[in-house]
Amino acid sequence: MTVRHIDRTATAEIQGRGIAEVTKKVLISPADGWDGWVMRLFELRVGGHTPRHVHGWPHINYIVAGRGLLHLDGQDHPVGAGSYAFIPAGAEHQFANDGDAVFSFICIVPAEGDM
Repeated sequence: MTVRHIDRTATAEIQGRGIAEVTKKVLISPADGWDGWVMRLFELRVGGHTPRHVHGWPHINYIVAGRGLLHLDGQDHPVGAGSYAFIPAGAEHQFANDGDAVFSFICIVPAEGDM
């Protein structure tokens, strides 16, 4: 069993090609007994974005706060708190903060997708 608070969860600054102003917190993972899956919280500061990319695993996203754009297979979808999306394996995608506050979302992936 895992019970924690987000304020006491380690934050990692994510850096790399095509990434700007992004942090990640691993909330639940195989280390907690959830074999094969990882739930993370990403926060994109104003102007932040993930890289536009493709990979071989699906993921599920739930927008917690703020607003942004989800680029998915050539289309931009406005998303905000309460929005959710399933991104299939092989689909080109990117999240971007187009608001004036932090844009945060939960992302659940198979364990091999937690890089």
